[in-house]
Amino acid sequence: MTSSEPSLPAIPAAAGTRIDIPQTFERLLDLSYNTWWTWIPEARELWQRVSPPNWAQNPNPLTVLQTIGNGTWEALEANDSFVQLYEDVIRRFDAYMDNERTWYSANHPDSLPGGLAYLCTEFGIHHTLPFYSGGLGVLAGDHTKAASDLGLPFVGVGLLYRRGYFRQAVDPEGYQQHHYRAVEVTRRPLRRVLDRNGQPLIVQVELPGRQVDVGAWRLDVGRVPLLLLDTDLPSNDPADRPITHILYVRGREMRLCQEIVLGIGGARVLAELGMEPTMWHINEGHAALALVERLSQEVQAGLTYQQAVERVRGSTVFTLHTPVPAGNEVFDADLVRRYLSGRLPGLEDGTVSALGDSGRDGIFDLGALAIRLSRSTNGVSKRHGEVVTRDWGGIIGGPATSVTNGVHLPTWIGGAMGRKIAQVLGPDWNEMGLHAEEWLAVRGLADAEVWEAHQSQKERLFRHLRRRLRDQRARHGASPGELRKITTLLPVDRLTIVFARRFAAYKRAGLLFHDIGRLSWLLTNPQRPIQLIFTGKAHPADGAGKELIRRVVELANSPELSGHVFFVEDYDMELARYLVGGADVWLNNPRPPMEASGTSGMKAAANGALNLSVTDGWWGEGHTDLNGWAFGEHYESDDTDAQTLYDLLEHQVAPLYYDVDDGGIPHAWVERMKEAIATVAAPFSTERMVAEYTERLYLAGG
Repeated sequence: MTSSEPSLPAIPAAAGTRIDIPQTFERLLDLSYNTWWTWIPEARELWQRVSPPNWAQNPNPLTVLQTIGNGTWEALEANDSFVQLYEDVIRRFDAYMDNERTWYSANHPDSLPGGLAYLCTEFGIHHTLPFYSGGLGVLAGDHTKAASDLGLPFVGVGLLYRRGYFRQAVDPEGYQQHHYRAVEVTRRPLRRVLDRNGQPLIVQVELPGRQVDVGAWRLDVGRVPLLLLDTDLPSNDPADRPITHILYVRGREMRLCQEIVLGIGGARVLAELGMEPTMWHINEGHAALALVERLSQEVQAGLTYQQAVERVRGSTVFTLHTPVPAGNEVFDADLVRRYLSGRLPGLEDGTVSALGDSGRDGIFDLGALAIRLSRSTNGVSKRHGEVVTRDWGGIIGGPATSVTNGVHLPTWIGGAMGRKIAQVLGPDWNEMGLHAEEWLAVRGLADAEVWEAHQSQKERLFRHLRRRLRDQRARHGASPGELRKITTLLPVDRLTIVFARRFAAYKRAGLLFHDIGRLSWLLTNPQRPIQLIFTGKAHPADGAGKELIRRVVELANSPELSGHVFFVEDYDMELARYLVGGADVWLNNPRPPMEASGTSGMKAAANGALNLSVTDGWWGEGHTDLNGWAFGEHYESDDTDAQTLYDLLEHQVAPLYYDVDDGGIPHAWVERMKEAIATVAAPFSTERMVAEYTERLYLAGG
């Protein structure tokens, strides 16, 4: 095999939705069926210019192409600047897809001859593809994009959630409401995977008393195929079709069905496609049943059980993403026996039960199973690696390793800041995630230019927030006069702190409200006012998390804090891009050591935001005295951490922000912004992360 030959067999897929497009712009259809455009600014601009009104309403290429008329095409054909942009973007897209000289081909050609299979229960590629809930899914999406950029022979496997994760609405009293919207498959860049006869590919998984058909859809992420499995097929019983409808469905038995489809079904789909991956990456325990399916396949092929275990272990990497018990997937052992007993040829029931034994009676633990069948188990920051060793070292048989998470810089760095970075790194800065030393040149940017770029992104954030707040309050029955006042909220010159994350108790969304009197004094100080933006979802089954949201909404509406505290509903990837691009300070105050990583702070820092964070997760590695503030390394009490946080805000953060020259530029603050970009962007990029996984774990075996 030469380096120009693909390591993965072709994955045939049906043609997409038929759309009539003038020949002049026919390549737009190819572009619409590859999510490469989501991280390329010029490509996003191209789609916006195709039809600005349609794009503003729904930033989804296939929707735009299906809803514009002939008159629009005629106008675009007469627009020389649009035609030039179209030709430039298509040329760049083709060069990217055809490029054979990638990091992988240059450094590790053919080292993964069968490719790499990456299995995860959620993937966050873009907010119009609601197959993610939060950090795990966004990390998996960023991992996939970086694998594409680096040229890895990589295939992702997940589930097609036809109703996605819930959309959040908050009522006037602050109670979270949950809504699930159907995903219009024909208006998403999804194509049915075909078998060798050109028919829709189907595999079966056995469930008690029946077989369930599993189909697959292909989503192209740059060079990487992402396969999303689907049980909503006419051939299935109506009771089985919803198995893949909802991400993190509440019912435990339905969740087990999902994970059988993901793990066992995923392994069977890859086998049916003729794939024999050199390495398998199980990203969290949800996909761990792929490993018992592989064991079964190996035993059926003639290996002894122990030989099968060694083969599976020798080609598997397992990543844990949370030290929180609720984040580790466990099931009632009797339920698992009922679903798996006798359905894995070559494997005895007692053998499978033993693989999932974590020492708790009556519990089947998918994390324990994955550890036993993987050659390496890693946490997602250095500190989290220590926690994994503490909690799982007995099953691992020694210390865990760690690969600190990263973020896909082209996806998350805003346009204005990206243009400033390009001034010192060049137009290909978004391909320089492996060149940390080059990023130090950001320190040489003029303070005024960095501040201007930040303010531009901050203004863009506030325009977006005001639109969301207006819609939110209109639904609550606010008067036209009250809605009109929203235009005066969120002044751009006010210090703005963002708390954006899942509302789980250990993340302590209420820590800032520990002393309402002192907080009110800090926020309303006429010389140094502060505004706080909160956003995030609580899992529908998390009563404590939902109560936290209710309390934050109540305080945001209180006379003491109104106009200085805001809760913005329905946190998703779209809102996240605005927030990380425009925040002054990114607040993260979990109860240590409960934060495994915390990648949102990396995204914010890459845009110049200053992290104000507990020394947990990635921030223990990323913070310096010059790129943000750290506190609470060793947990004493919420009261102690709250008082430390107030002191930092009063004596360091706010004074530094408001120390401006005659032109309104806070030079000392901007120096820290530049330092944040210089020291965080590349060291905490997914390019670095994926290269590290490749060299330390995929190829070297840990």
